[in-house]
Amino acid sequence: MKRTASGTNFARYEFGDLTVVALRDGYVDMPPSRLRQAGDRPFGSDMPAQVKLVDGHLRLSVNAFLVIDRDQTVLIDTGAANAWLPTMGSLPDALAEAGVARESIGTVAVTHTHADHVHGLVAADGSDAFPNLRRLLVPQEEVSMFDEYERLSRFRQARLPFGDGFKLSDSITAVQAHGHEVGHTAFDVSSGGETLLIWGDLIHVPSIQFERPELTWEYDSDQQQARVCRAGMLERAAQRGVFVAGAHLDFPGVGHVERAGRAYRFLPL
Repeated sequence: MKRTASGTNFARYEFGDLTVVALRDGYVDMPPSRLRQAGDRPFGSDMPAQVKLVDGHLRLSVNAFLVIDRDQTVLIDTGAANAWLPTMGSLPDALAEAGVARESIGTVAVTHTHADHVHGLVAADGSDAFPNLRRLLVPQEEVSMFDEYERLSRFRQARLPFGDGFKLSDSITAVQAHGHEVGHTAFDVSSGGETLLIWGDLIHVPSIQFERPELTWEYDSDQQQARVCRAGMLERAAQRGVFVAGAHLDFPGVGHVERAGRAYRFLPL
């Protein structure tokens, strides 16, 4: 996997016969108490030193990823558009900067249905962000959650549920990653004998959760399951030597995971 171009809001990679584009939607600042220790206890003055705060907050990148396979363009997650905070909503700019027309995106698959992953389906002006969308794939466990968003009501008849092992294309397969949310899903992207694992909210604070994968996030719907899933996915990535890409890894959020004693280390690409 080789980076071939980059800008403020995008990074383009050659990956076997595919092109992968990391897209920056922006960032969100969260209070440090969102990061949890065992027993769902928030950190206070005992926050690990390597966790850097910005004006007293944890700063989380918000990324999405595009996979281009000849005549098929798949977007994984959509960002938040103007539905949450003004620090997000840069995905359309990222696509334009990368030279990708929104009209070229025929498939959108979401890792889960939280606001910063789905609301970018609707552009800031209220129009469809991806006017030629043919498939909108939502984890089957979260279809009812998706349908609760009034902003996304126009998609209720169009969204298609999917589950573990679903083949989005010859190159992309859904991988169950439950814990952060009931249907949280990652995606294996394979080409040229290599694999890229794209995840959503497996890791929120990369400066500490690779080293201490037992730490959870306040919004993990099942913290124990999220903990087990994170450890398993990191071990899988490290053992197999696959590339990884994460929605909340520091932009562009693409790299490798390797073992570091009993913990893990992220190596950006």
